[in-house]
Amino acid sequence: MKLLMKGTGVFDRTLDFLTYLAGVLLVLIVLFIGTEVMSRLLLNRSQIWVMEFSEHFLLYITFLATAWVLRREGHVRMEFLLTRLKPRAQALLNTVTFTVSAMLCLVIAWYGAEITWDMFQRGVPRATMLETPMAPLLAIIVVGHFLLFVQFLRGAYGYLRRWRVSRDQEQSLPKRVKVVDKPILNR
Repeated sequence: MKLLMKGTGVFDRTLDFLTYLAGVLLVLIVLFIGTEVMSRLLLNRSQIWVMEFSEHFLLYITFLATAWVLRREGHVRMEFLLTRLKPRAQALLNTVTFTVSAMLCLVIAWYGAEITWDMFQRGVPRATMLETPMAPLLAIIVVGHFLLFVQFLRGAYGYLRRWRVSRDQEQSLPKRVKVVDKPILNR
Protein backbone atom coordinates (compact mmCIF):
# COMPACT_ATOMS: atom_id res chain seq x y z
CA MET A 1 0.00 0.00 0.00
CA LYS A 2 2.90 2.31 0.82
CA LEU A 3 4.38 1.66 -2.63
CA LEU A 4 1.06 2.49 -4.27
CA MET A 5 0.89 5.78 -2.38
CA LYS A 6 4.45 6.64 -3.45
CA GLY A 7 3.58 5.78 -7.05
CA THR A 8 0.51 7.99 -6.85
CA GLY A 9 2.61 10.86 -5.55
CA VAL A 10 5.19 10.42 -8.30
CA PHE A 11 2.44 10.28 -10.92
CA ASP A 12 0.82 13.46 -9.56
CA ARG A 13 4.16 15.29 -9.56
CA THR A 14 4.77 14.09 -13.12
CA LEU A 15 1.40 15.48 -14.21
CA ASP A 16 2.17 18.78 -12.47
CA PHE A 17 5.57 18.99 -14.17
CA LEU A 18 4.11 18.22 -17.60
CA THR A 19 1.47 20.88 -17.09
CA TYR A 20 4.14 23.44 -16.23
CA LEU A 21 6.00 22.35 -19.35
CA ALA A 22 2.81 22.91 -21.34
CA GLY A 23 2.66 26.41 -19.86
CA VAL A 24 6.25 27.08 -20.93
CA LEU A 25 5.38 25.96 -24.46
CA LEU A 26 2.42 28.33 -24.47
CA VAL A 27 4.70 31.21 -23.47
CA LEU A 28 7.09 30.22 -26.26
CA ILE A 29 4.25 30.30 -28.77
CA VAL A 30 3.42 33.84 -27.66
CA LEU A 31 7.08 34.86 -28.00
CA PHE A 32 7.41 33.19 -31.41
CA ILE A 33 4.32 34.90 -32.77
CA GLY A 34 5.46 38.22 -31.31
CA THR A 35 8.80 37.74 -33.06
CA GLU A 36 6.98 36.95 -36.29
CA VAL A 37 4.86 40.09 -36.05
CA MET A 38 7.88 42.28 -35.32
CA SER A 39 9.85 40.64 -38.12
CA ARG A 40 7.10 41.39 -40.60
CA LEU A 41 6.63 44.97 -39.42
CA LEU A 42 10.27 45.99 -39.10
CA LEU A 43 12.10 43.79 -41.59
CA ASN A 44 9.26 42.95 -43.98
CA ARG A 45 10.29 39.28 -43.60
CA SER A 46 8.44 36.22 -42.49
CA GLN A 47 9.93 33.42 -40.41
CA ILE A 48 8.89 30.09 -41.95
CA TRP A 49 9.46 28.13 -38.74
CA VAL A 50 7.08 30.11 -36.49
CA MET A 51 3.81 28.68 -37.74
CA GLU A 52 5.04 25.10 -37.86
CA PHE A 53 6.60 25.17 -34.40
CA SER A 54 3.47 26.82 -32.99
CA GLU A 55 1.36 24.01 -34.44
CA HIS A 56 3.65 21.39 -32.91
CA PHE A 57 3.62 23.10 -29.54
CA LEU A 58 -0.18 23.31 -29.54
CA LEU A 59 -0.32 19.56 -30.05
CA TYR A 60 2.17 19.02 -27.23
CA ILE A 61 0.30 21.39 -24.89
CA THR A 62 -2.92 19.45 -25.42
CA PHE A 63 -1.47 16.04 -24.59
CA LEU A 64 0.87 17.21 -21.82
CA ALA A 65 -1.93 18.81 -19.81
CA THR A 66 -5.01 16.69 -20.51
CA ALA A 67 -4.43 14.09 -17.74
CA TRP A 68 -3.85 16.92 -15.25
CA VAL A 69 -7.19 18.46 -16.27
CA LEU A 70 -8.88 15.08 -15.82
CA ARG A 71 -7.34 14.72 -12.36
CA ARG A 72 -8.96 18.02 -11.42
CA GLU A 73 -12.21 16.87 -13.08
CA GLY A 74 -12.05 19.87 -15.40
CA HIS A 75 -13.21 18.13 -18.56
CA VAL A 76 -16.66 18.83 -19.94
CA ARG A 77 -19.27 16.43 -18.55
CA MET A 78 -22.89 15.86 -19.44
CA GLU A 79 -24.40 16.23 -15.97
CA PHE A 80 -28.05 16.59 -16.95
CA LEU A 81 -28.78 12.93 -16.20
CA LEU A 82 -26.00 12.39 -13.68
CA THR A 83 -27.20 15.03 -11.21
CA ARG A 84 -30.66 13.46 -11.13
CA LEU A 85 -29.30 10.13 -9.90
CA LYS A 86 -28.65 9.14 -6.31
CA PRO A 87 -25.02 9.37 -5.17
CA ARG A 88 -24.61 5.59 -5.28
CA ALA A 89 -25.91 5.41 -8.86
CA GLN A 90 -23.69 8.36 -9.81
CA ALA A 91 -20.65 6.57 -8.43
CA LEU A 92 -21.51 3.38 -10.32
CA LEU A 93 -22.12 5.22 -13.61
CA ASN A 94 -18.88 7.16 -13.21
CA THR A 95 -17.02 3.93 -12.46
CA VAL A 96 -18.30 2.37 -15.68
CA THR A 97 -17.62 5.42 -17.87
CA PHE A 98 -14.15 5.95 -16.43
CA THR A 99 -13.30 2.28 -16.95
CA VAL A 100 -14.50 2.32 -20.57
CA SER A 101 -12.62 5.58 -21.17
CA ALA A 102 -9.45 4.07 -19.69
CA MET A 103 -9.68 1.08 -22.01
CA LEU A 104 -10.23 3.33 -25.04
CA CYS A 105 -7.20 5.42 -24.11
CA LEU A 106 -5.12 2.26 -23.74
CA VAL A 107 -6.18 1.07 -27.22
CA ILE A 108 -5.33 4.46 -28.74
CA ALA A 109 -1.96 4.50 -26.96
CA TRP A 110 -1.18 0.94 -28.10
CA TYR A 111 -1.98 1.49 -31.75
CA GLY A 112 -0.47 4.94 -31.65
CA ALA A 113 2.78 3.43 -30.36
CA GLU A 114 2.81 0.95 -33.24
CA ILE A 115 2.26 3.71 -35.81
CA THR A 116 4.80 6.00 -34.14
CA TRP A 117 7.42 3.24 -34.15
CA ASP A 118 6.73 2.54 -37.82
CA MET A 119 7.06 6.25 -38.70
CA PHE A 120 10.28 6.45 -36.70
CA GLN A 121 11.83 3.41 -38.39
CA ARG A 122 10.93 4.67 -41.85
CA GLY A 123 11.93 8.27 -41.06
CA VAL A 124 8.68 9.71 -42.41
CA PRO A 125 8.76 13.52 -42.53
CA ARG A 126 5.78 15.84 -42.28
CA ALA A 127 4.90 17.32 -45.67
CA THR A 128 5.69 20.94 -44.75
CA MET A 129 8.43 23.48 -45.46
CA LEU A 130 10.65 22.25 -42.63
CA GLU A 131 9.89 18.55 -43.16
CA THR A 132 10.02 17.76 -39.46
CA PRO A 133 9.83 14.05 -38.59
CA MET A 134 6.36 12.67 -37.82
CA ALA A 135 7.44 10.30 -35.02
CA PRO A 136 7.91 12.97 -32.28
CA LEU A 137 4.55 14.49 -33.15
CA LEU A 138 2.81 11.14 -32.87
CA ALA A 139 4.77 10.14 -29.76
CA ILE A 140 3.19 12.86 -27.65
CA ILE A 141 -0.24 11.49 -28.58
CA VAL A 142 0.84 8.07 -27.28
CA VAL A 143 2.25 9.55 -24.06
CA GLY A 144 -0.84 11.70 -23.52
CA HIS A 145 -3.21 8.79 -23.98
CA PHE A 146 -1.18 6.57 -21.67
CA LEU A 147 -1.31 9.25 -18.97
CA LEU A 148 -5.05 9.55 -19.55
CA PHE A 149 -5.35 5.76 -19.24
CA VAL A 150 -3.68 5.82 -15.83
CA GLN A 151 -5.72 8.82 -14.65
CA PHE A 152 -9.00 7.28 -15.84
CA LEU A 153 -8.11 4.09 -13.93
CA ARG A 154 -7.42 6.15 -10.82
CA GLY A 155 -10.74 7.91 -11.24
CA ALA A 156 -12.60 4.63 -11.78
CA TYR A 157 -11.04 3.22 -8.62
CA GLY A 158 -12.03 6.33 -6.66
CA TYR A 159 -15.64 6.14 -7.87
CA LEU A 160 -15.73 2.40 -7.16
CA ARG A 161 -14.64 3.09 -3.58
CA ARG A 162 -17.40 5.73 -3.27
CA TRP A 163 -19.93 3.21 -4.55
CA ARG A 164 -18.77 0.55 -2.08
CA VAL A 165 -18.79 2.98 0.84
CA SER A 166 -22.31 4.15 0.00
CA ARG A 167 -23.43 0.50 -0.29
CA ASP A 168 -21.91 -0.33 3.09
CA GLN A 169 -23.54 2.72 4.66
CA GLU A 170 -26.96 1.74 3.28
CA GLN A 171 -26.59 -1.83 4.56
CA SER A 172 -25.57 -0.70 8.05
CA LEU A 173 -28.66 1.48 8.52
CA PRO A 174 -31.72 0.00 10.22
CA LYS A 175 -34.57 -0.87 7.83
CA ARG A 176 -36.93 1.81 9.16
CA VAL A 177 -34.49 4.72 8.69
CA LYS A 178 -34.87 6.56 5.41
CA VAL A 179 -31.63 7.36 3.62
CA VAL A 180 -31.41 11.08 2.86
CA ASP A 181 -29.29 12.10 -0.12
CA LYS A 182 -28.55 15.61 1.07
CA PRO A 183 -27.55 16.62 4.59
CA ILE A 184 -30.10 18.46 6.66
CA LEU A 185 -28.84 21.86 7.80
CA ASN A 186 -28.93 22.71 11.48
CA ARG A 187 -31.50 25.36 12.31
